[in-house]
Amino acid sequence: MNYTLSPSILAADFKHLGRDIESVVEAGADAIHIDVMDGNFVPSISYGMPLIRSIRQGTNSFFDVHLMVTDPERYIQDFVDCGADGITIHAEACRDIENAVKSIRRAGVRVGIALNPGTSLSCLDYLLDIVDMVLLMTVNPGFGGQKYIESSTRKIRALRQRCIEEGRELDIEVDGGITRETLDTVLDAGANVIVMGSAIFRGDAAENTRYFKEKLAKRAGV
Repeated sequence: MNYTLSPSILAADFKHLGRDIESVVEAGADAIHIDVMDGNFVPSISYGMPLIRSIRQGTNSFFDVHLMVTDPERYIQDFVDCGADGITIHAEACRDIENAVKSIRRAGVRVGIALNPGTSLSCLDYLLDIVDMVLLMTVNPGFGGQKYIESSTRKIRALRQRCIEEGRELDIEVDGGITRETLDTVLDAGANVIVMGSAIFRGDAAENTRYFKEKLAKRAGV
């Protein structure tokens, strides 16, 4: 299984955002996770297209754009145009989730669908054939620095087991409360795309990135 480390810039130092991104990319980060919040689907407001367009000029890293916005299909092409390499949208935020997912596919970028902690895996029944990745939120979305929700482990394990039984090579991304203490828990359950914010950017971001990359490399048998 391939493992991906995707540091979330929501926890970075915005006075030195370009420096922080460069630091984790040089240390081995596989992607940059970009949380877009609209103040509607989630309480917080973060950033949008202008910031992504700006930081795109400073790195070729994969931009893993996570849209925590209502009716995200309105903005798919805008985010592609400003530099997104992959777009993940919430099942709970869409009026027609199948059409929204297909609009991402038509835009030519990697397709992800996100589920909140309280959303059942059953909503994926008609979607797994048309997505590349499922993001399982392991905290309630909208704020960084939250504690990992323990019941998420069963959900991750159930989705990975379903993928195995159905012969699917699906990426399972986890986001929220992933730390040195909880990393093994989500990896054992079957997650392979790991989003980390505070655990990377609190302290020496490059050193933290190298630490977590080494852990993932051992899982991959590299």
